[in-house]
Amino acid sequence: MLLPSLLRTVVPLVAGWIIVALTHLGFSLDSDTARSAVTLAVAGAYYVLFRLVERLVEKAGGPAWVRGAAGALLGYAKPPRYRPTDDVADLVRQSRA
Repeated sequence: MLLPSLLRTVVPLVAGWIIVALTHLGFSLDSDTARSAVTLAVAGAYYVLFRLVERLVEKAGGPAWVRGAAGALLGYAKPPRYRPTDDVADLVRQSRA
């Protein structure tokens, strides 16, 4: 399950970068640091938005295609599922499965 987790981390970052690069969010960013900060903020908002859509559709019993589309926009159509455990070694094994 490592690949879905990696995709769901990288895809929102890339999406945030693309959104900032294409829109400039209505202002000019001269500093690379400012551009990076805005990109990370947009990427975080992007992730939260589509993760919330995914969860709300799941809880409300909405159409599966909406949940799948929100997941796909995060890089992987289904969220990773892990068995509950307090054993760190078991968590590492699960992430490699």
